[in-house]
Amino acid sequence: MKQYEKKYDADGHPYLETSLPGLLLTRLPLLNKGTSFTWEERKQFGLMGVLPTHVSTLEEQVERSYANFKSFRTDLEKHVFLRALQDRSEVLFYALIDRHIEEMMPIIYTPTVAQAVEQFSRIYRYPRGLVVNPENIGQIDSLLENTPFPDVQLIVATDNEGILGIGDQGFGGLAICIGKLSLYTAAAGIDPAVTLPVELDVGTNRKDLLEDPLYLGVKRPRMEGQEYDDFIHRFVTALQRRFPNVLLQWEDFSKQKAFDVLSRYQDVVPSLNDDIQGTGAVVLAGLLAAARTSQQDLKQQMFLIHGAGAGGVGVARQIARGLQLQGLTLDQARQRIFLIDSKGLILKDRKGLEPYKLEFAHEPARVAGWKLQNGIPSLLETVKEAKVTVLLGLSGQRGAFGEEVVRAVAANTPYPVVFALSNPTANSEAVPADIYRWTEGKALVATGSPFDDVMWDGAAHPVGQGNNAFIFPGLGLGVLASRARRVTDGMLTAASLALSEFVDKGRLAQGGLYPRMDKIHVASKQVAVAVIRQAQKEGVAAEQLPEDLEAHLEARMWRPEFLPIRKGRGG
Repeated sequence: MKQYEKKYDADGHPYLETSLPGLLLTRLPLLNKGTSFTWEERKQFGLMGVLPTHVSTLEEQVERSYANFKSFRTDLEKHVFLRALQDRSEVLFYALIDRHIEEMMPIIYTPTVAQAVEQFSRIYRYPRGLVVNPENIGQIDSLLENTPFPDVQLIVATDNEGILGIGDQGFGGLAICIGKLSLYTAAAGIDPAVTLPVELDVGTNRKDLLEDPLYLGVKRPRMEGQEYDDFIHRFVTALQRRFPNVLLQWEDFSKQKAFDVLSRYQDVVPSLNDDIQGTGAVVLAGLLAAARTSQQDLKQQMFLIHGAGAGGVGVARQIARGLQLQGLTLDQARQRIFLIDSKGLILKDRKGLEPYKLEFAHEPARVAGWKLQNGIPSLLETVKEAKVTVLLGLSGQRGAFGEEVVRAVAANTPYPVVFALSNPTANSEAVPADIYRWTEGKALVATGSPFDDVMWDGAAHPVGQGNNAFIFPGLGLGVLASRARRVTDGMLTAASLALSEFVDKGRLAQGGLYPRMDKIHVASKQVAVAVIRQAQKEGVAAEQLPEDLEAHLEARMWRPEFLPIRKGRGG
């Protein structure tokens, strides 16, 4: 049953119609206007005497909420406040975010969301999303019928095993899905009424969580093998039946599972894995922006990726695509990319090598003439011997890029590129100020978490944040608008190119390789346009769209504003 319906009056002005009673309106976040319910709405819905006398404007509510936000001392307290506000009034929440997006992005998502994930069972307030577990998977069709809105178009689902740089977090991973969907709306104007966070609660191997009496998840070891595969398959096939046009984002699956699940279902339902594909696309965008600054093509660089999880391999794949666009063959591209994990450089003769790492493993003959201490090239040895010019950190290891490593990169090129991309902030491979100091200000720097500007040579240099939020919201908007049947590699590369071109010359000259966060709305629209055009070019777009895509997207984007509410029949 629909809770409400959006309609238009004779003059084309939108309004909401519902038959729900007034007090229930104040409990539903997408309908609650709080003190902004008009006198006419209060009369229609029986809210006279229930609310304060003053009828507030949305701007007044935003001002009041911002004052409350500023009163909290810690980032986690601010995160809890914003999540509670979202659960009370979606319009007010997004209006507040819209006006303070640069300040609040790190609070609703990285790096603060990592704390929220870890504390999720203790800060839990209000149900949001769908929880699928071993006990209810047999009733998955009924569960999907219970979702509060009938037209779900976008789902972010996690099994919680590879959360950011902090690993298995059990039930707490739901906070990631909520945060990601918040960014889809805040950055790209996707209506929150068509989004659904999904917790695939398949257990945890964390002893401390299993023994915690307050832990909210299933208390059992993680599903593995055929049991796990069957669970995921039942979930996806039920989605096909209930929401056949849904875009499904797989979030924070661990290593091999991330690749297996994406490969298995990317042609079944339109789907993506942001850790693999979004990370790869945003890094490629930053590298293309760096190339604009240094005026050196990608194919002139040697790349080292420290961290061979889903993100690291995803980055390697997108760099390879970028190199192919510049004329290299796939094999030539792979020869310029070196992948390092906790055991050192990944070589093809390693025993027990995970399948997903194989495509970027080098032949042992490649390192035969290198000067090595123990036979397996280390991070520093690879930088020196391979003449690495681009250093990319996705390891989750704080301080992994020490002075000796960074100086070794700088010795190979006049334009060293160093991206310390691990989240949260505490896991960053290096601090931007140190990178500037160790390279005498020559480095082109980006990070995964927000950092303050670096003062160097009497000037402030912004640190571009390689945040996936510059890619996935616009990608999702483009997929939904075009009703693309598949998320293709070409669409991801198109997103990278669009984002890299969006960064203006002035910011590049200062050292910023990504846009300012307060430009994310416009950047997302540019990404969406590029994605749609690529989907049309590849023949995967099912929707016929007008030539003026920017105007079309602008018209369909949801905005945080209180619409009039009218009483419908049956109320």
